Amino acid sequence: MRSLDVIEKDFAKKSVPAFDVGDTVDVFVKIIEGDKEREQIFSGTVIGKKHAGLSETFTVRRIVQGEGVERIFPVHSPRVVKIVVKTKGRVRRAKLTYLRDRVGRAQKVEVRDQGSRTTPAKAEEKKPEPPKVETPAAPAAPAEKK
Repeated sequence: MRSLDVIEKDFAKKSVPAFDVGDTVDVFVKIIEGDKEREQIFSGTVIGKKHAGLSETFTVRRIVQGEGVERIFPVHSPRVVKIVVKTKGRVRRAKLTYLRDRVGRAQKVEVRDQGSRTTPAKAEEKKPEPPKVETPAAPAAPAEKK
């Protein structure tokens, strides 16, 4: 253990939600304007994470009025009030910098299916067919009375 770890432990946040690259998150940031404080929400897709420990950062990208806006947040910063994960993304890269070149729907990240890794595929499952019930034929016309 480094000697700095003892000091850094006091400044680290106790609870940080688990999120990965590709997730859509809401980052609540403390904004100070004059003598007033307020929270501002920055919502977007996490396109990268860096470092570890107290210096851990993540980059969030969103589109505002047709322009791409990226912001880098330190995870343990006191200005980051909370991080809320809205959706989990299914990606196969550690950095999603290729999203900078994409426009429109091509920027969408596929949403991860929560139970897909533990349950078998739906196509392989076959439901049993209900048993066939035969209805009796209609009775013959009643005999005529003589």
